[in-house]
Amino acid sequence: MKLEVEKLSCGYGDVTAVHDLSITIGTGEMLGLLGANGAGKSATIMALAGLIPVRRGTVRIDGHDITKMPAHARIAEGIALVPEGRRVFADLTVDENLTVGGTRLGIKALDRAREKVFETFPRLSERRRQLAGSLSGGEQQMLAIGRATMAMPAILLIDELSLGLMPIAIDECYRALSEFRDEGLAILVVEQNTERVLRAADRVAVLESGRITWEGTSGQAFGHARILEMFLGSGV
Repeated sequence: MKLEVEKLSCGYGDVTAVHDLSITIGTGEMLGLLGANGAGKSATIMALAGLIPVRRGTVRIDGHDITKMPAHARIAEGIALVPEGRRVFADLTVDENLTVGGTRLGIKALDRAREKVFETFPRLSERRRQLAGSLSGGEQQMLAIGRATMAMPAILLIDELSLGLMPIAIDECYRALSEFRDEGLAILVVEQNTERVLRAADRVAVLESGRITWEGTSGQAFGHARILEMFLGSGV
């Protein structure tokens, strides 16, 4: 399934945070969206998820226009969001959080989807009856990712995956994303850990002041002096 975004503009209140953004993400592909704080990365993901309105432009899934669809309808179209800050339900157990993510599924499909999450993240299986609020930050991020996949999406949007996480948890999350990509998911990840996303993503796009200023493969980004200077420092 392909996500096509053409000349998208969006923002908050009177402020336009993103201007004429165009990206395409295909089946089994991971795109990393890079940019400084305030560049418009989170606004882009929120607009794609239907959480803020698109002011101009179009969003299509396999040619089907979803630009005006509300967030709940986009879930049915195959889009799932892992929000910044994880936002798990702290007073629910791991099992219950996953059930919330799979409310559209029948009982048997729900059980299969839950077991798939536990195969992907064995630590969650060990803690399935724990309250989500008692998990570590890394475990909560695993739960947020798992909860999103319970909807059986074709397109996964992830906002600031590694923010505040220990390296071992970051590695575990990216291992899971690589598996999802290999299974055919289209993935868009906003990331402050630039080196990590460059090593994981197939392509990256650089967002500056709400506009895409560069797009290419991760390998090309590692060879691009300005991108290395902007995001990784001159010593890389």
